[in-house]
Amino acid sequence: MMRRRALLAASAALTVLLLGGCGIGTSGSDAGDDSGGVSQPDVGVEAPTEGGEGVAPRDEEQFGEDRQVDQDDDRSVITTGWLALTVDDPVESAAEVADLADRAGGRVESRSESPGTDTQRARATLVLRIPSDDLDAVLADLRELGDVSSVQLDATDVTQERQDLDARIEALQASVDRLLALLAEADDTADLIAIESELTTRQAELDSLTTRRDRLADQVDYSTLTVELLSEGVAPEAGPDDFWSGVAAGWEALVRFASGLLVVAGVLLPWLGAALVVAAVMTGIVLLAIRARRRSHPQAPPAAPTAPGDPGDAGPGGGDRA
Repeated sequence: MMRRRALLAASAALTVLLLGGCGIGTSGSDAGDDSGGVSQPDVGVEAPTEGGEGVAPRDEEQFGEDRQVDQDDDRSVITTGWLALTVDDPVESAAEVADLADRAGGRVESRSESPGTDTQRARATLVLRIPSDDLDAVLADLRELGDVSSVQLDATDVTQERQDLDARIEALQASVDRLLALLAEADDTADLIAIESELTTRQAELDSLTTRRDRLADQVDYSTLTVELLSEGVAPEAGPDDFWSGVAAGWEALVRFASGLLVVAGVLLPWLGAALVVAAVMTGIVLLAIRARRRSHPQAPPAAPTAPGDPGDAGPGGGDRA
């Protein structure tokens, strides 16, 4: 009985040991199957769905950003701006502005300079065409020339207009090519004339659209920037602050007024002389006309009055009286 119990205990212990070994082997086999003996890093990519069309969320976001960048690159934007600066010498600073535009690959379309006076500040105005990609860098360099008074930038999207022009130009070019092919194959004079007339019309329209597209492309590629340079403000002159200063200021004003009157009199004097000459000539002409009229129409002398009772008077009932 005791021997049978010992055999049962030994069998149970052996069974436990066998089961434990099998469990360890199975666990190691499963781990080897999953990783292949090498630890696989977590790359965050989901398994593709059925059909092979599955895409990880991170890849979709990256593709969306790439499409957005491509759309931004295809946009056509016309940029115009205005920049006002206060500088010490506008004429000298205008030369520096022109150099900045030239170094950036741009150009100066117009330039005007006005030296300062006692009552007006010196100024210079330049209209620049700057490559659109370098506009921000040029603006940063211009800000260093003086104090910025005002700055304004405007952007106009002309992408749709550009695409419309491209489509119309492409269609017209194809039409011109077809007309050229027909013109080369035509034998009838009437057909030749009709094709040439239509070809001239299409070619003129194509040239017009091409010129318009080139002008639009130039406005997109080169931003227009107007730069106004002003000197410091002119300080007003101090007014009189006592009696004698007022007298002196009044005397100077009187002298300036008298000088102004003399200038006006000097300007009007030749005109007054000419007016007097014209008046004298007109008066002479009128007098000569009056005299000529009197000579051509002389007046008859008045009749002498007859005395009452004159024998020669043959009045009613008159005659010799007995």
